[in-house]
Amino acid sequence: MPADPAPRMTAREAIALLTGGAGFTEHRPPPRTLPPDGPLGWAGYDAARERAVERTGEEESVVYGTGVAGDRECVLLSFEFGFLGGSLGQLTGDRLEAAYELALTRRLPLVALVATGGSRMQEGMVALTQLQRVAAASTRLRAAGLPQIAVVRDPTTGGGWATVGAGADVVLALPGAQVGFAGSRVRPPDADPYAYGAEGQFAAGQVDAVVPAGELRGTVGRWLRALGARKAHEAPRSAAPLPRAQPSSASGLPTSGREAVERARSPQRPRAETYLADYFTVRLPLHGDRCGGTDPGLLTGFGLRADGQPVAYVAQCGTPTRPAGYRAAARTIRLADRLGIPVLTLVDTPGAANDAEAERAGAGAAIADTFAAIAAARVPVTTLVIGEGGSGGALALAAPGNTHVTADSYFSVIAPELAAAILKRPPAETGATADQLRLRPQDLVELGIARSIVT
Repeated sequence: MPADPAPRMTAREAIALLTGGAGFTEHRPPPRTLPPDGPLGWAGYDAARERAVERTGEEESVVYGTGVAGDRECVLLSFEFGFLGGSLGQLTGDRLEAAYELALTRRLPLVALVATGGSRMQEGMVALTQLQRVAAASTRLRAAGLPQIAVVRDPTTGGGWATVGAGADVVLALPGAQVGFAGSRVRPPDADPYAYGAEGQFAAGQVDAVVPAGELRGTVGRWLRALGARKAHEAPRSAAPLPRAQPSSASGLPTSGREAVERARSPQRPRAETYLADYFTVRLPLHGDRCGGTDPGLLTGFGLRADGQPVAYVAQCGTPTRPAGYRAAARTIRLADRLGIPVLTLVDTPGAANDAEAERAGAGAAIADTFAAIAAARVPVTTLVIGEGGSGGALALAAPGNTHVTADSYFSVIAPELAAAILKRPPAETGATADQLRLRPQDLVELGIARSIVT
């Protein structure tokens, strides 16, 4: 069951939650005068706006300006749900566009605190087209390599969710918040309410984390550090350092192909969580593929090392990687590339998931997209194979020319058992087939597939 939503905050209370005592400097766009009762001449619209001003003390449904979250300056925009349901009208569009432009001009990240019911009916299609303005402004910010974080409050529905909210690089949600494109009065009467809540959207891979209000300031501050925008013309960041080798029950290098495979499949060898815990002092997971899927066997996100260096990570956990995992990987790599942050990938999979569900979910296209994301990356990608390197499902996450291996790993065009079966060899010849495949760590270095063995 979804959590009960916290009492609704005003726009300024939400800003204060992030800034604490650091303060907030409000900005306003140039004034615009609407015709009587708005662009449609909707009878009573002016009176409704006047009542909203009296009730909330705000001039419109969005407040924006600059502030400090954690220790990072950013542009903050916050919706006032008490002002006509936080709806988007023409003047709201002016403020949203101005907030994105302020972030672009000052090269600051943008944090949006969203609480909206959607587009304002009293302005009709004029209100709806504000979504195009927001999308264009967000795209300009994205092209400039500046991060966008959304915090979705209760409720976040309609076009506000489909632009400012879901269009952000990182989406955080308050517990129990209603989140979805369809608002409560327009969805099917028999619809499952869980699907329209923060927890349900997290389960579906549409939200990166559900964060209690008391933890929000620290969480957003850490994200701003991890996604920190580079200054204009700043040199690209250096490659992600290689992880240290983690203690293993085996020693030395495998003497045969069979031993290499056995060591990689051993439940005693260190896994991705061990490597990531040693590598980062702060880790901030991204969750889901934004297409309704998640893969618990693939970890993605951004982290900070002890020296403060941000690194994006994509790590397989030893299971067959599902299409949602590859899509999440491509999403993370492209975001890191846009922000100029180096990428670390940890390869450990027997291969891509090959069941019927995976095929229906677009396994081939998802793998192809991951290959393309790494091939197009302008930031350095560093790969360490920590276990099984099973065929194309593993290679999709490997950096050409910058792949390294551990002593507990192998990398092969195909698993030796499957190779023996295809070649119609008896099971007893699996070991010899593994030797022929030259899949041991030292073979991979000799063949030029890997640059080094991390021991």
